Amino acid sequence: MTRIIYYEIKESEDGLRVEQYLKRKGYSSQNIASIKRMPESILVNGVHYYMRQTLSPGDRLTVCITETRCSEKIPPVKLPLDIVYEDEDIIVINKPAGMPVHPSLNNYYNTMANALAWYYREQDKPFIFRCCNRLDRDTSGLTVVAKHLVSAGILSSMTGRREVHREYLAITKGHVTPESGTITAPLARKPGTIIERTVDWEQGEPAVTHYRLVAADERHSLVALKLETGRTHQIRIHMKYLGYPLIGDYLYNPDMSCIERQALHSHRLSFPHPITGEAMDFQAPLPADMQSVMTASG
Repeated sequence: MTRIIYYEIKESEDGLRVEQYLKRKGYSSQNIASIKRMPESILVNGVHYYMRQTLSPGDRLTVCITETRCSEKIPPVKLPLDIVYEDEDIIVINKPAGMPVHPSLNNYYNTMANALAWYYREQDKPFIFRCCNRLDRDTSGLTVVAKHLVSAGILSSMTGRREVHREYLAITKGHVTPESGTITAPLARKPGTIIERTVDWEQGEPAVTHYRLVAADERHSLVALKLETGRTHQIRIHMKYLGYPLIGDYLYNPDMSCIERQALHSHRLSFPHPITGEAMDFQAPLPADMQSVMTASG
């Protein structure tokens, strides 16, 4: 995979070293170290430059990112892949419920990563899996995958700065009251299990979820949720803590009478584009199984 990025140097950037300029653009020190080792990776006005050389207004800086290796432990498998958006830097996917994001001991050939490996092999392109907002196996919806090391690094930094905004839709048991609010309850691993999490006021990590009611009847509520933090199982635990657990949740509310997976969908994903800075905003409609629950409830 080769990605060539062009930058025009402005008056305010006069005298910056190449590495200083790239850091201002969000490149990490690790990104810069990796790019240094790539052939003909930095050109200024068509001439090879070193990272320590300085830039002048009007210069055209070319960064050539070349990656040839593949993720070795992700075998390509032909699986359905719902691509919402793709460019040279990112790919946004609407993941179905029941599909893990990446391989594990018991799910080695049926993951979104396997599907992407196949997709890139068909294009004769190397593939390194860099998912920036992972979803649980049974959570459906939007996730973004970086296509090279620089977009991955910048997206990771933006996530840390809370510039990647996620909105989920969930179906809960009961009529959620109050109809909007913020849940602030720290989360930690539940003693005796490596999977489950729980509210832990003494040793838990901070976790904040904002919610609002979208629709409801006497049995179920459709709730929109925004995360300030991204703790494991955060929405599932927070809604249970509020008294309205997600239906179909085999860990925290194993009631499968209406749906056979936790009724949780990554509905909206927005962030500045990691290379261009353009505002990106994606939405994925409620999947059929969750729609059917709300239709039956109505």
